Amino acid sequence: MGCCGSTQKTREWKPLEQRKCTDIPWLLLFILFNVGMLCICGFAIATGAASRLISGYDSYGNTCGQKNAKIPGIELSGRDHTSRKYVFFLDPCNIDILGRKIKSVALCVSKCPDAELKTYEDLTKFATVNGSDLCSYDVQPDAYSSHADRATKCPTLPVHPSASLPVFHRCIPVDISCYAKFAEAFITFVSDNSVVHRVIAGVMTSKEIIMGLCLLALVLSLILMVVIRYISLVLVWILTAVVVFGSIGGTGILWWLYVDQSKSVNATLPAMELEVAKDNQKALLIYAIAATVFTVILLLLMFFMRKRVALTIALFHVAGKVFTYLPLLALQPFWTFLTLMLFWVYWITVLLFLGTAGSPVQNNQTGLVEFRMDGPLQYMVWYHAVGLIWISEFILACQQMTVAGAVVTYYFTRDKSQMPFTPIVSSVLRLMRYHLGTVVKGAFIITLVEIPRLILTYIHSQLKGRENACARCMLKACICCLWCLEKCLAYLNMNAYIATAINSTNFCTSARDAFFILAENALRVAAINSVGDFVLFLGKVLIVSCTAFAGVLSLNYQREYTVWVLPLIIVCVFAFLVAHCFLSIFEIVVDVLFLCFAIDTKYNDGSPGREYYMDKALMEFVENTRKATERYNKSEGESREMKSMTGGTLA
Repeated sequence: MGCCGSTQKTREWKPLEQRKCTDIPWLLLFILFNVGMLCICGFAIATGAASRLISGYDSYGNTCGQKNAKIPGIELSGRDHTSRKYVFFLDPCNIDILGRKIKSVALCVSKCPDAELKTYEDLTKFATVNGSDLCSYDVQPDAYSSHADRATKCPTLPVHPSASLPVFHRCIPVDISCYAKFAEAFITFVSDNSVVHRVIAGVMTSKEIIMGLCLLALVLSLILMVVIRYISLVLVWILTAVVVFGSIGGTGILWWLYVDQSKSVNATLPAMELEVAKDNQKALLIYAIAATVFTVILLLLMFFMRKRVALTIALFHVAGKVFTYLPLLALQPFWTFLTLMLFWVYWITVLLFLGTAGSPVQNNQTGLVEFRMDGPLQYMVWYHAVGLIWISEFILACQQMTVAGAVVTYYFTRDKSQMPFTPIVSSVLRLMRYHLGTVVKGAFIITLVEIPRLILTYIHSQLKGRENACARCMLKACICCLWCLEKCLAYLNMNAYIATAINSTNFCTSARDAFFILAENALRVAAINSVGDFVLFLGKVLIVSCTAFAGVLSLNYQREYTVWVLPLIIVCVFAFLVAHCFLSIFEIVVDVLFLCFAIDTKYNDGSPGREYYMDKALMEFVENTRKATERYNKSEGESREMKSMTGGTLA
């Protein structure tokens, strides 16, 4: 089938009946691309990168735990480290954040120091007793304290107690306080170290509360899905009322907590507790002000959108029935998340392999050995990065096509008792047999837009503070335009998948048909999608607000003087992600139902032989809309007739 094939409007139009494979060349291209991804993984393993990553290697190119070959030009290379299985860093706390590595000489040792070593005599004693030299290979243990280059060839004193990682044999300090500079570099907005300690202490003290609140967010999301399934008819009104009253009540309680917290702040408290109490008072004031602004905006939006809520009720009612017939839809986020996690773990592992692949090269400044991929091999990382975006988009597109196929089957099956036993499984099988090429093509289009956007974002971050105002403005404008284009294409892709599930056409034909149908129903798209997305957004807000409100009460009840900011941020982010995963499925179902409804009304008019496929709730909506249109046209005709008669009299 050509890319620009047509779909004819006929009275005999019947969806779901003709199934054929679509976009096969794109599927073959995707298979070849994945073969290349596997070749990159095989290359990294074959060149010894896997063993260097797991076993570790020293700064002279020797892999720990094995006998090594001599590297030309490197004096201390080619050593037998069969008995030296662990990597020890002379200065483990000197971390290069930009380079993502430890800026220290690394040695292979037979044992990690399990006790603090304060002097060079302690280093000598440790090497004598355990047979594990902690200084460079060319320095004997009895010369540790007198060697002229001991400052660079021996570890920084004191040597902190360390333990090896379970799989990666690196000696990592047990006391994480030596990474304080590393933590402070990430928290750039903090100028006082005491604030960092208080924030970390707040997280550690409240870890049980954080875990409980994350579980609460999961339970609330499941409850909301049950509500959507069984009482979708009144969901919009209930959700709207709960969110409005909840926002008003939550705002009032936050102001009350701020006043209550202000009373507990007095000069008699110890200095540390007084500082923490003041931080919590400021945090509560910020929360209360933000909640007040949010509540005002929410009330204004609800006032202006009140007339369009009725349009969403019919669609949500049918969506609730879909979940009754297709309960496995609620599990789709879990399978998608699990698949993405497995792929990302594989991708990161291969990326780490590539980081230690290549040929050993001596750094002219430090004299140490680094493994670098020169020439064409360095493009493997870029190829691997493209694979991350394309395959991730492919997995997400498979979820959309699976949901679309199941919902389309439900919509266009007149007798629901004739539906497949497991529509989700049937949709997956149809996807794998017929439409993988279409999904691949849609994911590739998103990848083509996302890659330049990410490149421009990276350039903007690297040039931050060094580019002029005009260049900064142009970069931001380009990034914004690409982001908008990506969102528009993602929405069009999803509707193209729906059209493919209905008519089994290729991607271009489906995207064209979906675009024209959406354009013909532009007002309906604007009304139903905006209100539907807004209601689902309110559901996410409800879950996040309830979780955050429970967190504020729990932390306030705890009354331990710990900073609440980071625990609440962690809980709110997790709650939003959980709510988004669950409600995004419902959002896809609503979009699928809308396009099916638009196609149904385009090809059918309810007459004999062209009966509607839609549910009774949507039929009532169509009938009410038709009656309203007839009344409007009748009133317009009478108004025009009155104007004509009046004009004749005046003449």
